[in-house]
Amino acid sequence: MASGFLSLARGGGSVPTKSAGKIDTKAVVPAHVAVIMDGNGRWAFERGLPRLAGHKAGAEAVSRCLRAAINRGVKYLTLYAFSSENWSREPTEVADLTSLLRYYLRHKVAELHKEGVRIRFIGDLARFDASLREELARAEALTRDNTRITLLLALSYGGRGDIVQAAHRLAQAVASGDLKPDQITETLFADKLWTAGIPDPDVVVRTSGEFRLSNFLLWQSAYAELVFLDVFWPDFNEGHFATVLDTYARRERRFGARPKA
Repeated sequence: MASGFLSLARGGGSVPTKSAGKIDTKAVVPAHVAVIMDGNGRWAFERGLPRLAGHKAGAEAVSRCLRAAINRGVKYLTLYAFSSENWSREPTEVADLTSLLRYYLRHKVAELHKEGVRIRFIGDLARFDASLREELARAEALTRDNTRITLLLALSYGGRGDIVQAAHRLAQAVASGDLKPDQITETLFADKLWTAGIPDPDVVVRTSGEFRLSNFLLWQSAYAELVFLDVFWPDFNEGHFATVLDTYARRERRFGARPKA
């Protein structure tokens, strides 16, 4: 599969600026980049390898993506690592994915900590076993005070589930008398999402040539720029990340306002 653009979709009614050719794209850096890492299985299939090989190669692409984000000054990087729908996959593949997660928690977190990376996990983590949840909590605790970049890993995550759990929390507050329905605002709702305290993504990237959000950050991506790349995730590199940021810099983000003259 070619590594160029298959297409670029414009989020939030965005259009390229008229002076796009004069933009210093390296000076326009999104604070938050979110990535739907897609194509591990197809990458492995094309090479006659087991799916686990694709997931391992995808883990190496995570390291390249994180390094690129740090080098370009991105402050938040969210990676869609394991969706709520992934639980329906074959038990052996689910076991392989969770084993790979354990390996990186045990062997890579200390290195990320030294690099100043803050790690945060979002999603329905209660679905994982107690020992894995403890390892997730230890990784968050160890890196809590780091400020170089915040790496959010979406695990057992679904955008609809995120919205529903936030609604449940607000409903419970109303039922207990701690909150009145008319006090619920978008800001208050956002504070109940798993991403509370994290700015919404400026750009959402999906690899593998697919054109879907696949239940990823549905609330948070309301005005995100959308970029779709025709490259399998295991092949993602710093050049692709630079292309994403260049594309973002050439977008005019209006948030519903009229285009600039």
